[in-house]
Amino acid sequence: MVEYLKREGRIYSKKVEGAFLNIPREYFIPEELKTEAYIDTPLSIGYGQTISAPHMVAIMVEALDLKPGQRVLEIGSGSGYHAAIVAYLVAPNGHVFSVERLSELAEFAKRNLEKAGIDNVTVETGDGSQGLEKYAPYDRIYVTCAAPDIPIPLIEQLKDPGKLLIPVGRIYSDLYLVEKKKNKIYKKNLGGCAFVPMIGKHGY
Repeated sequence: MVEYLKREGRIYSKKVEGAFLNIPREYFIPEELKTEAYIDTPLSIGYGQTISAPHMVAIMVEALDLKPGQRVLEIGSGSGYHAAIVAYLVAPNGHVFSVERLSELAEFAKRNLEKAGIDNVTVETGDGSQGLEKYAPYDRIYVTCAAPDIPIPLIEQLKDPGKLLIPVGRIYSDLYLVEKKKNKIYKKNLGGCAFVPMIGKHGY
């Protein structure tokens, strides 16, 4: 899978390659789908949610330019796989704070992260569209569900300088990289994508 993602230009840095090689995706999917763990496709994890296709995870982590020691906010824990990749990239002193609205999935993610030996991720249940103010500010924020617009609380909880990555749109979305620099906000459209909708105060 990693060689395929490199050929496709989705993985192009050694650090992201290392993360994908060291985090077993099969730990983060339901037992009955283990044989599909390394196919480049989204997979159902129950409750109407999915684990993103590996190429989308790769696109997002490459775009975020993650560095050791950073504090990162994830909106939408899902099964914990994306957080595990990010946690590997910000280790040893960085930390990922993840918000999941479904308590069942939050517990699933916690179990999977523990199984994978990842100890620098904190998973909480709540409305991710409002961010997670108690641990703010964050060097990086990324969202794994599509929002109608960029939630103001996420911009407020982002460090300056900092980067935020979020899908915007319903069903078929555009992936936006938002950068905060010297109290100014810059947005760049990285292209089309498809994510489950964000549910919450600033979602659908």
